[in-house]
Amino acid sequence: MPSKQTVRKAKTDLRRGKRASTAAGEFVREEIEHVRRGKHGARSTKQAIAIGLSKARRAGVKLPPSKTSSKATRTKAAHDLRKGQSSAKKKTSAKRSRAISGVLKREGRSAASKKSLSRQAHQAARKRGSAARSQAAKKAVRTKGPAGRKQAARKAARTRQREAA
Repeated sequence: MPSKQTVRKAKTDLRRGKRASTAAGEFVREEIEHVRRGKHGARSTKQAIAIGLSKARRAGVKLPPSKTSSKATRTKAAHDLRKGQSSAKKKTSAKRSRAISGVLKREGRSAASKKSLSRQAHQAARKRGSAARSQAAKKAVRTKGPAGRKQAARKAARTRQREAA
């Protein structure tokens, strides 16, 4: 169950005309925090992200599955979307809830480490074409503002220095 604050932030994002993926990001962020704080674990970073996206869909964010996702993922996404749109909220059975919590508690916590998240983001970016990456970088420049650009430039300089050594 997502926190009320997360749902409120996501709804605010949607009202401001932001994309569904931005609103869903709030749920993913919350899930990563749960893993970091030890509420439960995750087998991989991808699993933690998937749990967050599922919660977002169930909370009413109209987020379609990715074009490259498997048939099982598409089915799950469609089911979650239907759950999010319906007004009848049927409670998960206590037995099932306990079972899932037990399984997740036994998983590791490293899925939410900075290194794991960085690796996941890098892998996801590599799957996209160079044009899409370039477009994202151009948009970032437009939306960052002077302070953000300065910070990004410093980070890039540090990265170049580290890779040169």
